[in-house]
Amino acid sequence: MSESASLHANVSAAPAAVSVRSGGVPWYAWACTLAAVCAVVGLMWDISWHMSIGRDTFWTPAHLLIQCCALLGGISCVYLILQNTFRGSAEAREASVRVWGFYGPLGAFIAAWGGVAMLTSAPFDNWWHNAYGLDVQILSPPHTLLGLGITGVELGGLILILGCMNRATGELRRSLEFLFLLTGGMILTQRMIFFWEYESRVLMHSAIFYRVVCIGAPIVLVTLAWASGRRWASTIAAGVYMATWLGMLWILPLFAAQPKLGPVYQHVTHMVPMGFPVLIIFPAAAMDLLWPRMKGWNRWAQAGVAGVAFFIVLVAVQWPFADFLMSPGSRNWVFGTQEFAFMEEPSNPEVRNVFDFYENSRLAFWGGMAIAPLCAILSTRIGIAVGGWMSRVRR
Repeated sequence: MSESASLHANVSAAPAAVSVRSGGVPWYAWACTLAAVCAVVGLMWDISWHMSIGRDTFWTPAHLLIQCCALLGGISCVYLILQNTFRGSAEAREASVRVWGFYGPLGAFIAAWGGVAMLTSAPFDNWWHNAYGLDVQILSPPHTLLGLGITGVELGGLILILGCMNRATGELRRSLEFLFLLTGGMILTQRMIFFWEYESRVLMHSAIFYRVVCIGAPIVLVTLAWASGRRWASTIAAGVYMATWLGMLWILPLFAAQPKLGPVYQHVTHMVPMGFPVLIIFPAAAMDLLWPRMKGWNRWAQAGVAGVAFFIVLVAVQWPFADFLMSPGSRNWVFGTQEFAFMEEPSNPEVRNVFDFYENSRLAFWGGMAIAPLCAILSTRIGIAVGGWMSRVRR
């Protein structure tokens, strides 16, 4: 981790690209961060809409907020590319890459593609629902395309901010680090949303839950830590995820809603939130504590220790917390376990407050639990590699 920070310092001093030492945060950095926030809040709002009201029309406020991500991130990056290509200064060209004769930061091209994918997914999703019904599945083909598009806008925005951050010094760099970690926290939240069906409290005593979290979370947390060189980067990003999820948990039920589709099994009078977030802030903090102690180690050794620590701490905090989430003490506005989607049947484990064991035997469970730390190690190693590359991005 400290090696990553020192690499940052060396790269920032290099004369190969234009340095940014003063001035305010570029407008497009703010636009990309706001786009990421719109996407995540819109996704959580849309899922709540499905659980509370049903998909009555494409033109819901949640859908429109999601598409604001495409407009803010994609269109602003297209404008930036055109500006650099036709009216850009020599300094702007020097901080750009060339694609098909156009000049712009690398992140701008990725975000622009993501915006196009998002806009394409909108009519695809509308057609899908008209053809196959008003489903509430997250991993449908149009939702997958939408997720890839959102990831493109968010990742492109992250790299765009990073390029500015790696050329900046002083107070400007600190401001860009804030936007970088905020955007990274939104990416982490979006990944947790995408696999939410496997992260339910009823699966928290199943191996599938730990495998999914160990695959999805460490790669983002470690990438942000190694790319930024900041001491508590993973913890901050996990804190952004927790704060966003809790904010939606506590705010959405304040608004009235009632189902417009059937069958209706649960009495719903307000927006139903997605539930309490996974406690990944604790394993994230454990990894942040370990990085300085592993200075100079082999990358696979670092990934092995950090990945296993992530898994152990996750199990240590989430397993007993799952028991609490099944208890009457969690059925209040703070933890929200009394909230159910209108289509949840009374026989469902979620409604009955009992665990749903995904694996059908002890052997399958322990085999899955043995695979989970290996997933965390591999995810961490990929994060180290990606973060190391990102720490050198300047265009």
